[in-house]
Amino acid sequence: MPRVNSQPVIVLVRPQLGENIGKAARAMLNFGLTELRMVEPRDGWPNPFAGPAAAGADRVLADAKVYATTAEAVADCSHVWATTVRKRGVTKPVHTPEEAARDMAGAEGRCAILFGPERSGLETADVALARTILTVPINPEFGSLNLAQAVILCAYEWSKVAREQTGLVQPTDEEALPPAPQAELEGMIAHFEDLLAPRGYFLPESRAEATRLTLRGMLTKPGWNHLEVRTMRGVLSSLGKPPRDEEASR
Repeated sequence: MPRVNSQPVIVLVRPQLGENIGKAARAMLNFGLTELRMVEPRDGWPNPFAGPAAAGADRVLADAKVYATTAEAVADCSHVWATTVRKRGVTKPVHTPEEAARDMAGAEGRCAILFGPERSGLETADVALARTILTVPINPEFGSLNLAQAVILCAYEWSKVAREQTGLVQPTDEEALPPAPQAELEGMIAHFEDLLAPRGYFLPESRAEATRLTLRGMLTKPGWNHLEVRTMRGVLSSLGKPPRDEEASR
């Protein structure tokens, strides 16, 4: 079970665009992360373009803290992961987001994940502050993730192991209605036959039984519930009536 306060800190190192900061905040809050720190955002902070891009994740932006250096941003963290796909000449353990999330959930002390600037990623000095490298298995011919995508991958994996703590819920399908009783299905099938027979649908007579069986098989396959049967009966009743313009001309 995830320990209390295992929520990782998201640290954006020298982020460039306000829109990307906002999108990263939105990605965080989607999966229950709320603590955002930034190191030297290029366009300063607060940024007027971050709010609209956050699409409602305003509390993440409102509580965001800005630091002068990466070392200061993670000074209170005992475990730091650096997201990078490049070899930086630093020998460190390499984890996937899933592996990192499991470690965060059981780690003692605060955890942080570093994300680099959109254009170039983390510098070697930033990566050197981390205990572990966090890398997403990705297409080697196209290893480009934008900032929000990288954040959401890590946040999602953390949320899976910390679901109890975060209160996140899996969206569920609407409660299914029970299948309609056989009598209601028989009534619908008979309704179809009553409308089709006068129009010659079951001719020639030699094929009538086979046609009825095929129709029955088609109508019983979906597993109609009571509401669906009633709706279809209403459709059939409407089709059985003369068009309104014909009624008006009589």
